[in-house]
Amino acid sequence: MQFLGLIMLAAVPVVMVLTGLPAFLAMIGSAVVCAVVGLSAGAIQGAWFGALPARVIGLLENDLLQALPLFVLMGALLNRLPLAGIVFRVLTRLLGGPVLAGLGLGALLAPMNGSVGASAMTLTRIVAPRLEQVGVPVSKRLAVLSASATLGVVVPPSLVLILFGDAMMRAHTEALNTTRVMTRVVNTQDIFRGALVPGALVFALYLLLVWWSERREATRAEPSPVVISVSIGDWAIAGVTLTALIGLMACVVVGVLYAVEAAATGAMALAIVGLVTGALRGQSLRDLLSETLAMTGALFALFVAATSFTLVFRALDSDRLLTDLVIAMPGGSTGAVVLVLGLIGVCALVLDAFEIVLVIVPLLLPPLLVRAPDAVWDATLVLLVLQTSFLIPPFGYAVMLTRGLGRMPVPIGATIRAVAPFLLAQVLVLSLVAAFPVLVHLTAPAETGLTPVMSEDAARKAMMALPSSEE
Repeated sequence: MQFLGLIMLAAVPVVMVLTGLPAFLAMIGSAVVCAVVGLSAGAIQGAWFGALPARVIGLLENDLLQALPLFVLMGALLNRLPLAGIVFRVLTRLLGGPVLAGLGLGALLAPMNGSVGASAMTLTRIVAPRLEQVGVPVSKRLAVLSASATLGVVVPPSLVLILFGDAMMRAHTEALNTTRVMTRVVNTQDIFRGALVPGALVFALYLLLVWWSERREATRAEPSPVVISVSIGDWAIAGVTLTALIGLMACVVVGVLYAVEAAATGAMALAIVGLVTGALRGQSLRDLLSETLAMTGALFALFVAATSFTLVFRALDSDRLLTDLVIAMPGGSTGAVVLVLGLIGVCALVLDAFEIVLVIVPLLLPPLLVRAPDAVWDATLVLLVLQTSFLIPPFGYAVMLTRGLGRMPVPIGATIRAVAPFLLAQVLVLSLVAAFPVLVHLTAPAETGLTPVMSEDAARKAMMALPSSEE
């Protein structure tokens, strides 16, 4: 019945695509059906499900999860307050154009928006109308907004990176239990620092591509008659906002503040601004709180669904199949990395980052970390692959969401041509990080997350010696 777990895993994206159900319902439904089949066939013992309450309680006792509703609240406040629009106008003046300003705003808002979908929604609401106003072609708008929406995958300290750091810590702990090596387990801070340089490279290449494109088009196009005015008050508000948000993010990355403290500080400051200016009163305040609760509830529902899903998957002993596949992959650690990154890239074509982090990472990363030598390097490669997959048209998550939310019916050929430069930038950074692992350690200790490379036989024996459950 090991293959039943793989069928269950494949059924989740299929159910989501065919029915439109949210991910947590698709996971719960697939898990329940396969659990009933497994129990009926005698492949699962009923005692397995006694561990489910303890797993859920243990998950929700994680102090790091306190940051999630706070970051969601920050994103909701930025969406409703006029601050984002003011910052966009100021960045347009500073960077010399609205397209570059859109990228800058995407890098600023992505860590607070939580997911690719939330970032796409914010950018299409704030930036897309202004790009249309100055005559930016629809295909270019789609490409720029889609690329900006993916920046939250690699720009710390985003919700994706917070959850991914926690998942990597658990996966690395499992790998170290296998290898019996005494070394420090990676944590969320290590993932932040490891992603910092690659994320900066991606953002710099994005800016360079847009600047070069704008410069080339300016020589053969008539100047736009639209002028974006910026008052002295706008400059002051944007300066304070940029300083505060960048300062908070920097404090989290360098370890001065915990993610929970920074999120609470930012949310409180934005809430005070909204109350003082009168932007958050009556129905507006109620809508803000409802939006925050709905998003937070969806995230925690996803956590519970993922925990239940992985319990059934392990009960069916299907994790052994994935472990054997990763360990038996020819080419040593390089072959194992290529296989896992390929599987994650395919999953990212139909799943959001949260589903990948909560379901796929716990299953694929532990055996990979047994074979591969560097947990921070592996983690950074996974993040870059996720970001790249979200941009691949026509199924890339960011491209699909931006096209739908922004009502941009761009033909597939034009979409591919517009997105291609950003994809090439992604592939370039991914190749550089793969070839030069030192890039992830420029801001993190070089020894962080290192595990010895094991032979195929040694890795298989070590993984088989582990129990198939986390309990």
